[in-house]
Amino acid sequence: MGSIGVFDSGVGGLSTLHAIRQAYPDEHLMYVADSGHAPYGDQAASAVIARAQAITHFLLDAPCKAIVVACNTASVVALPALRAMTSVPIIGMEPAIKPATLATRTGVVGVLATTRTVQSESVQRLIAQFGGSVRVMLQAAPGLVERVEQGYLADEHTRDLLTHYLTPLLAAGIDQLVLGCTHYYFLRPLITSIVGGGVTVVEPAEAIARQLGARSNLIAGGRVLEASAAAALQTPHAVTGGFAFYSSANDLPQAERILSQLWGDGLAGRLQQLPV
Repeated sequence: MGSIGVFDSGVGGLSTLHAIRQAYPDEHLMYVADSGHAPYGDQAASAVIARAQAITHFLLDAPCKAIVVACNTASVVALPALRAMTSVPIIGMEPAIKPATLATRTGVVGVLATTRTVQSESVQRLIAQFGGSVRVMLQAAPGLVERVEQGYLADEHTRDLLTHYLTPLLAAGIDQLVLGCTHYYFLRPLITSIVGGGVTVVEPAEAIARQLGARSNLIAGGRVLEASAAAALQTPHAVTGGFAFYSSANDLPQAERILSQLWGDGLAGRLQQLPV
């Protein structure tokens, strides 16, 4: 039947993987953490595209029947190149600027993302399309991906970094904070403690899972696994889904420890070295 492939520059996409597992427990999932090449957010676009293409080739060979690019940076930089490679549905991520601009009461929305995502044409398009009279403040946050990759989710250095990035957004009066990097999901408790109850933290993991299961196909802008044109993609409910985890990290035991910490489902001995 094929698997659903999910990849990220590192461990951040586990938040999306978890949402997909909750929505589709019968599907077999493959997760690739490209931690050996993280973070993508400060790299040249050509380097990000090359890594995304290599991982996509790997997942297609598995084979995967659908691929989720659970990384905002890879999505805004590499998605057209990836979709040109195959007819297999490939779903990308964009910062949830639209719902944040619709929900704001103060008229000010903050977006916390990597440098590459903040500078992308995709984000500028979203602001132009949905911003209207809302002030959308973009805040690049170098260093946060590395903190998550190392498992430092609540220490003082991570708090100091977040406080530095969030202070100007809070001073401007945001009431919606868009997390424009999947890694930041794992910093959400710390972020919430800094921004307080008056700010809604917005991240797209559940929306991506819903998109994966829509009733029209991806090209038409809908979901994938229940599409009539792609009915053969969906795994019968009698099948119990499983997992395969891969990482490009140089220190695989350390990578397995961090993945286990974030996934919470006993990955001991299950993490494999990514061969690309």
